Amino acid sequence: MSALKAAGARVRAFAHIDWFLLGAALLISAFGLVTMHSFPTENAFFDKQIIWISVALGVFFLASIPEYAFLRRTSVIAALYGLIVFLLLLVFAFGAVVKGGQNRFDLIFFAVQPSDPGKILLVLILAKYFARRHVEIRHLRHIFISGAYAGILLVLVFFQPDFGSAIIIACIWLGMVLVAGISWKHLGTLLLCGIIVVTGLWHWGLHPYQKARILTFLHPMADIRGTGYNAYQSTVAVGSGELLGKGIGYGTQSKLQFLPEYQTDFIFAAFAEEWGFIGVILLFGLFLIVIARILAIAGSADDNFEMLFGMGIAIYFGAQFMVHVGMNIGLLPITGTTLPFMSYGGSHLLTEYGALGILMGMRRQARPGVRVRDETEFIGAV
Repeated sequence: MSALKAAGARVRAFAHIDWFLLGAALLISAFGLVTMHSFPTENAFFDKQIIWISVALGVFFLASIPEYAFLRRTSVIAALYGLIVFLLLLVFAFGAVVKGGQNRFDLIFFAVQPSDPGKILLVLILAKYFARRHVEIRHLRHIFISGAYAGILLVLVFFQPDFGSAIIIACIWLGMVLVAGISWKHLGTLLLCGIIVVTGLWHWGLHPYQKARILTFLHPMADIRGTGYNAYQSTVAVGSGELLGKGIGYGTQSKLQFLPEYQTDFIFAAFAEEWGFIGVILLFGLFLIVIARILAIAGSADDNFEMLFGMGIAIYFGAQFMVHVGMNIGLLPITGTTLPFMSYGGSHLLTEYGALGILMGMRRQARPGVRVRDETEFIGAV
């Protein structure tokens, strides 16, 4: 009898876990592992990635345990936001310079990139801000105040320079503003402001190599031996996969190292070359399951804060997926963006599985059919 009770307790302890969501994420990670395993034998990406996935899975289950009512407190959110801003500033002084970018701390056994948890923190702070002000969202001042929270992170990340993370931060903010209920008039105002900002960045903010990437996007065949090389090799790899792919371990673009950064920025191209169109459809289906399950959890949340957090996570994963795939098939400029759950690296994996764990923790407290509209009791002014 005691054994049955213990088994029942273990089942109840994991009753809030969405196993379809976790299973889909793990299958995407497994596709990444299989792709890395087909790389040249001297690469250690496969072995290290197994360790990172194992650690990230542990982070997922640990993050699913706490109750997250404390995240509604202004003092907690402000402290976390200040910490991320401090770390992003610290990167400029003590961060490692890798391939022209200074966006991470190289520790003894691993590297930490503050911009990754910064994206989750932005989702949290925007969820908190809009949860209380969902009725007043049509007031333009709330658009600019929320934009200031995102803008500080975006500017710090942009000048590291990490153009890819800056784009994702902008997508998170824009997506959550749209979900919160911005009016079309204000959207037009934002687009006008965006045009002004982009024009200013082009003349005074972008580095020459970043301008070259954008020009290459507009004219990809103009310099395939120089700035257009990466984009050209990526599209060749994707196209050469055809319907069924070349087979695992037979991807010539990645195996012969014509395709650069095939374990991170171009892992989709490496995968598509070996698995073909059928494999790409399967990968897209798994990402669709991940996004759909996150949106379903967000829809069953018992208050606006948890609902907006879930929507923000879906926007984060969806934006990063589309930017990565877009730059791999030549539809977007090369920005150095990883593919969620699949690309090599520990910092983004811990962030992504940790975000899913937080979502599971919130799901445990959800009361289906109940939605708290007025959160003044829980949320202080931001």
